[in-house]
Amino acid sequence: MISDMNLSPALDNSYDKILDNPLFESIALDIIDRGFTIQPNAVPVELASDLLSHLKAMHSEKFSPAGIGRDDNHTVNAFVRTDEICWITGDSDAGKAWLEWTAGLQSYLNRRLLLGLFSFESHFAHYAPNDYYKKHLDAFKGEANRRLSLVVYLNPGWLPEDGGELAIYTGETCSDIVKVTPAYATLVAFLSED
Repeated sequence: MISDMNLSPALDNSYDKILDNPLFESIALDIIDRGFTIQPNAVPVELASDLLSHLKAMHSEKFSPAGIGRDDNHTVNAFVRTDEICWITGDSDAGKAWLEWTAGLQSYLNRRLLLGLFSFESHFAHYAPNDYYKKHLDAFKGEANRRLSLVVYLNPGWLPEDGGELAIYTGETCSDIVKVTPAYATLVAFLSED
């Protein structure tokens, strides 16, 4: 599952309800310290289970080839990525619950880090064997609208031979690589432009 949070001055008023969330605070501190966070078992058990059940019940025709760019600049480019996606909306109970949970995270990060995240979009991403998404910045060229990217893994029983690790390039020259194990309910968030 891939998600993006975008820039705006608007803030959510539900922050007080999640003020004492240690997971959200850990995410915020990691983003301050190193620009990304990796949180194993971060997604609540019931939410992860509901999302996985919803995903398994979906028909494959709901997925379409993932593209790059937006609007008039949106293209499907198999040189860059070969996964398929399906947008998550509030049309299902699982989608609703996911969007509510991420709204809490968004609100917390807005208040704690002053990120000004005003919108959130999210999709399931399916990678078949040998699919890929090549090295890239997760923000659109010339636009400062995507501030934070979020990845949550719904891979029960993942094994190292399954592959599919996310590589985060860090350091001033992006020469250091942190590999993320795509284990079930692991959450990764990173500054999209970095």
